[in-house]
Amino acid sequence: MNIAGLQKLTTSDFPGHLACIVFTQGCNLRCPYCQNSGLIPIVRDFKNDSLVEDDIFEFLEKRKGILDGVVITGGEPLIHNDINLFISKIKEIGYKVKLDTNGTNPELLQSLINQNLIDYVAMDIKNDFPNYAKTVGVENINTENIKKSIDILKHSKIDYEFRTTIVKEFHNIESITNICELIGKEPKYFIQNFEDSSNVINHDLHGFTFDDLVKLQKYFETRYPNFYVRGV
Repeated sequence: MNIAGLQKLTTSDFPGHLACIVFTQGCNLRCPYCQNSGLIPIVRDFKNDSLVEDDIFEFLEKRKGILDGVVITGGEPLIHNDINLFISKIKEIGYKVKLDTNGTNPELLQSLINQNLIDYVAMDIKNDFPNYAKTVGVENINTENIKKSIDILKHSKIDYEFRTTIVKEFHNIESITNICELIGKEPKYFIQNFEDSSNVINHDLHGFTFDDLVKLQKYFETRYPNFYVRGV
């Protein structure tokens, strides 16, 4: 595993669990609004910031009985073919695992579910399919894989959520409606507002106003009972 960092405590990223966050290095998308753009390159110079798997497992052993969950995020964790073995070792220590993924590798997602290696999945749905390529910065994005991952989660027995970071230049009521129709009314669906920071690739993008978010919440909550706007 190409590990980029460890956040030793989170009370909000894994619902119902006190957890840590493991950040993997590398992503197959180039979302211009990404808050973790430093994790996009597949290869990074680790000379001055070395963190290996042994460091992670040593930390987890010490935190047994204090933490009960591990969030694996990125970057995109499912570009790493040894993710199965990495998670297996975490589960052997006794932790529950939450996976953050962009849904581009449905086969590996299904494999992790089949092996009972993950307990919760948060899958990003970047936009409706006509607007996917420009939203993720990849011209030939295979949206069929996104749909497969959505269907895998909907037919699984694990807990999961879908989520979208909304950006004024990429999203509107129509595109959000299309996403809601794609996933249906049953799954939990969260939208979260884009915020500019020093880490994003494109600083010419804008989030929605708080009033906009309130209006979106009111508009969609009557149509989709599991629709939520984070921060509202």
